[in-house]
Amino acid sequence: MKTENQKVEHWNTIYQSKNENEVSWYKDYPEASIELIKELKLPLSAHIIDIGGGESRLVDVLLDLGYTNITVLDISEKALEKSKNRLGEKSKLVKWIITDITEFNPTEKYDLWHDRAVFHFLTAKENIIKYTSIAERAISQNGFLIMGTFSDKGPTKCSGLEIKQYTDKTLKSIFERFFELNNFKYLDHSTPFNTVQNFLFCTFQRK
Repeated sequence: MKTENQKVEHWNTIYQSKNENEVSWYKDYPEASIELIKELKLPLSAHIIDIGGGESRLVDVLLDLGYTNITVLDISEKALEKSKNRLGEKSKLVKWIITDITEFNPTEKYDLWHDRAVFHFLTAKENIIKYTSIAERAISQNGFLIMGTFSDKGPTKCSGLEIKQYTDKTLKSIFERFFELNNFKYLDHSTPFNTVQNFLFCTFQRK
Protein backbone atom coordinates (compact mmCIF):
# COMPACT_ATOMS: atom_id res chain seq x y z
CA MET A 1 0.00 0.00 0.00
CA LYS A 2 1.33 3.42 -0.91
CA THR A 3 2.09 5.95 1.81
CA GLU A 4 0.30 9.30 1.78
CA ASN A 5 3.33 11.04 0.26
CA GLN A 6 3.65 8.33 -2.40
CA LYS A 7 -0.01 8.72 -3.38
CA VAL A 8 0.35 12.48 -3.68
CA GLU A 9 3.53 12.09 -5.75
CA HIS A 10 1.88 9.45 -7.97
CA TRP A 11 -1.03 11.69 -8.93
CA ASN A 12 0.99 14.89 -9.20
CA THR A 13 3.38 13.12 -11.58
CA ILE A 14 0.50 11.99 -13.78
CA TYR A 15 -1.00 15.46 -14.00
CA GLN A 16 2.39 17.09 -14.57
CA SER A 17 3.44 14.68 -17.32
CA LYS A 18 0.20 14.27 -19.28
CA ASN A 19 -2.21 16.59 -21.04
CA GLU A 20 -5.85 16.32 -19.98
CA ASN A 21 -6.77 14.26 -23.07
CA GLU A 22 -3.91 11.82 -22.43
CA VAL A 23 -5.53 10.13 -19.44
CA SER A 24 -8.11 7.36 -19.72
CA TRP A 25 -10.81 9.16 -17.73
CA TYR A 26 -10.87 12.26 -19.94
CA LYS A 27 -14.27 13.53 -21.08
CA ASP A 28 -14.64 16.86 -22.87
CA TYR A 29 -18.25 16.88 -21.67
CA PRO A 30 -19.21 14.65 -18.68
CA GLU A 31 -22.67 13.81 -19.97
CA ALA A 32 -23.34 10.85 -17.67
CA SER A 33 -22.77 12.91 -14.53
CA ILE A 34 -24.61 15.95 -15.88
CA GLU A 35 -27.67 13.89 -16.83
CA LEU A 36 -27.84 12.40 -13.34
CA ILE A 37 -27.38 15.79 -11.69
CA LYS A 38 -30.10 17.38 -13.83
CA GLU A 39 -32.50 14.60 -12.81
CA LEU A 40 -32.17 15.72 -9.18
CA LYS A 41 -33.55 19.19 -9.97
CA LEU A 42 -31.36 20.80 -7.33
CA PRO A 43 -31.67 24.54 -6.72
CA LEU A 44 -28.80 26.58 -8.16
CA SER A 45 -27.81 27.46 -4.58
CA ALA A 46 -27.25 23.77 -3.72
CA HIS A 47 -23.88 22.94 -2.18
CA ILE A 48 -22.10 20.53 -4.53
CA ILE A 49 -18.74 18.81 -4.04
CA ASP A 50 -16.87 16.95 -6.78
CA ILE A 51 -14.62 14.31 -5.18
CA GLY A 52 -11.44 13.72 -7.16
CA GLY A 53 -12.44 16.53 -9.51
CA GLY A 54 -8.86 16.97 -10.73
CA GLU A 55 -8.94 18.32 -14.27
CA SER A 56 -12.54 17.23 -14.83
CA ARG A 57 -14.72 19.64 -16.79
CA LEU A 58 -17.73 18.94 -14.58
CA VAL A 59 -17.02 22.16 -12.69
CA ASP A 60 -17.08 24.14 -15.97
CA VAL A 61 -20.52 22.77 -16.85
CA LEU A 62 -21.92 23.34 -13.35
CA LEU A 63 -20.77 26.96 -13.46
CA ASP A 64 -22.32 27.38 -16.92
CA LEU A 65 -25.59 25.95 -15.58
CA GLY A 66 -25.59 28.62 -12.87
CA TYR A 67 -24.68 26.67 -9.73
CA THR A 68 -23.13 29.00 -7.15
CA ASN A 69 -21.78 26.78 -4.36
CA ILE A 70 -19.29 24.38 -5.93
CA THR A 71 -16.34 22.68 -4.23
CA VAL A 72 -13.71 20.58 -6.02
CA LEU A 73 -11.55 18.20 -3.98
CA ASP A 74 -8.49 16.33 -5.20
CA ILE A 75 -5.33 14.80 -3.80
CA SER A 76 -3.28 16.44 -6.57
CA GLU A 77 -2.41 20.11 -6.28
CA LYS A 78 -1.12 19.97 -9.87
CA ALA A 79 -4.49 18.79 -11.16
CA LEU A 80 -6.35 21.59 -9.41
CA GLU A 81 -3.85 24.15 -10.68
CA LYS A 82 -4.64 23.04 -14.24
CA SER A 83 -8.38 23.40 -13.63
CA LYS A 84 -7.93 26.85 -12.11
CA ASN A 85 -5.84 27.96 -15.08
CA ARG A 86 -8.45 26.62 -17.50
CA LEU A 87 -11.28 28.44 -15.73
CA GLY A 88 -9.38 31.69 -15.33
CA GLU A 89 -11.41 34.30 -13.42
CA LYS A 90 -14.26 31.79 -12.96
CA SER A 91 -11.99 29.74 -10.69
CA LYS A 92 -12.60 32.33 -7.95
CA LEU A 93 -16.23 31.18 -7.85
CA VAL A 94 -15.14 27.68 -6.74
CA LYS A 95 -13.78 26.32 -3.45
CA TRP A 96 -10.68 24.17 -3.98
CA ILE A 97 -9.59 21.53 -1.46
CA ILE A 98 -6.31 19.59 -1.71
CA THR A 99 -6.50 16.39 0.35
CA ASP A 100 -6.73 12.63 0.22
CA ILE A 101 -10.44 11.87 0.48
CA THR A 102 -9.84 9.52 3.42
CA GLU A 103 -8.30 12.47 5.32
CA PHE A 104 -11.04 14.96 4.42
CA ASN A 105 -12.55 16.83 7.37
CA PRO A 106 -15.70 18.50 5.98
CA THR A 107 -16.66 21.82 7.52
CA GLU A 108 -19.97 22.20 5.68
CA LYS A 109 -22.87 20.05 4.52
CA TYR A 110 -23.30 19.16 0.86
CA ASP A 111 -26.58 18.66 -0.98
CA LEU A 112 -24.73 16.66 -3.63
CA TRP A 113 -21.57 14.59 -3.32
CA HIS A 114 -20.30 13.54 -6.76
CA ASP A 115 -17.55 10.97 -7.25
CA ARG A 116 -16.55 9.65 -10.65
CA ALA A 117 -13.71 7.15 -10.32
CA VAL A 118 -12.18 7.88 -6.90
CA PHE A 119 -13.98 5.38 -4.68
CA HIS A 120 -12.87 2.35 -6.71
CA PHE A 121 -9.22 3.14 -5.89
CA LEU A 122 -9.94 2.39 -2.22
CA THR A 123 -9.16 -1.31 -1.93
CA ALA A 124 -8.42 -1.55 1.82
CA LYS A 125 -11.45 -2.11 4.05
CA GLU A 126 -10.40 0.59 6.53
CA ASN A 127 -10.26 3.21 3.76
CA ILE A 128 -13.69 2.21 2.46
CA ILE A 129 -15.06 2.60 6.00
CA LYS A 130 -13.35 6.00 6.34
CA TYR A 131 -14.86 7.16 3.05
CA THR A 132 -18.41 6.11 3.90
CA SER A 133 -18.14 7.69 7.35
CA ILE A 134 -16.93 11.00 5.88
CA ALA A 135 -19.69 10.98 3.25
CA GLU A 136 -22.30 10.26 5.91
CA ARG A 137 -21.13 13.26 7.95
CA ALA A 138 -20.79 15.59 4.99
CA ILE A 139 -24.00 14.98 3.06
CA SER A 140 -27.06 16.91 4.22
CA GLN A 141 -30.29 15.26 5.31
CA ASN A 142 -32.04 14.05 2.11
CA GLY A 143 -28.93 15.06 0.14
CA PHE A 144 -27.60 12.99 -2.75
CA LEU A 145 -24.54 10.89 -3.52
CA ILE A 146 -23.69 10.15 -7.16
CA MET A 147 -21.07 7.42 -7.40
CA GLY A 148 -19.31 6.30 -10.58
CA THR A 149 -17.01 3.25 -10.35
CA PHE A 150 -15.65 0.57 -12.64
CA SER A 151 -18.19 -2.23 -12.93
CA ASP A 152 -17.48 -5.94 -12.64
CA LYS A 153 -17.00 -5.86 -16.43
CA GLY A 154 -14.60 -2.90 -16.28
CA PRO A 155 -10.83 -2.69 -15.82
CA THR A 156 -9.06 -4.15 -12.80
CA LYS A 157 -6.32 -1.49 -12.80
CA CYS A 158 -6.09 2.22 -13.61
CA SER A 159 -3.03 4.46 -13.80
CA GLY A 160 -0.90 1.57 -12.60
CA LEU A 161 -3.00 1.07 -9.45
CA GLU A 162 -5.28 -1.78 -8.42
CA ILE A 163 -8.96 -0.89 -8.22
CA LYS A 164 -12.07 -2.52 -6.77
CA GLN A 165 -14.88 -3.41 -9.16
CA TYR A 166 -18.53 -3.01 -8.18
CA THR A 167 -22.02 -4.09 -9.12
CA ASP A 168 -25.15 -2.20 -8.10
CA LYS A 169 -25.70 -4.80 -5.37
CA THR A 170 -22.21 -4.62 -3.87
CA LEU A 171 -22.14 -0.82 -3.98
CA LYS A 172 -25.59 -0.65 -2.39
CA SER A 173 -24.44 -2.96 0.43
CA ILE A 174 -21.59 -0.59 1.33
CA PHE A 175 -23.71 2.56 1.55
CA GLU A 176 -27.11 1.19 2.64
CA ARG A 177 -26.68 2.02 6.33
CA PHE A 178 -27.07 5.75 5.68
CA PHE A 179 -28.15 5.95 2.02
CA GLU A 180 -30.97 4.61 -0.10
CA LEU A 181 -30.21 3.58 -3.69
CA ASN A 182 -32.51 5.57 -6.01
CA ASN A 183 -31.28 4.33 -9.37
CA PHE A 184 -28.29 2.92 -11.21
CA LYS A 185 -27.01 2.46 -14.74
CA TYR A 186 -24.14 0.70 -16.46
CA LEU A 187 -22.50 2.49 -19.35
CA ASP A 188 -19.40 2.34 -21.51
CA HIS A 189 -16.79 5.08 -21.41
CA SER A 190 -14.70 5.45 -24.56
CA THR A 191 -11.17 6.49 -23.65
CA PRO A 192 -8.92 8.74 -25.78
CA PHE A 193 -7.00 5.55 -26.65
CA ASN A 194 -9.96 3.90 -28.42
CA THR A 195 -10.60 1.45 -25.59
CA VAL A 196 -13.86 0.98 -23.71
CA GLN A 197 -14.34 0.90 -19.94
CA ASN A 198 -17.60 -0.22 -18.36
CA PHE A 199 -18.76 2.02 -15.52
CA LEU A 200 -21.49 1.74 -12.92
CA PHE A 201 -23.23 4.96 -11.88
CA CYS A 202 -25.46 4.94 -8.79
CA THR A 203 -27.54 7.73 -7.28
CA PHE A 204 -28.11 7.44 -3.53
CA GLN A 205 -30.11 9.65 -1.17
CA ARG A 206 -29.21 10.29 2.45
CA LYS A 207 -31.75 8.69 4.78
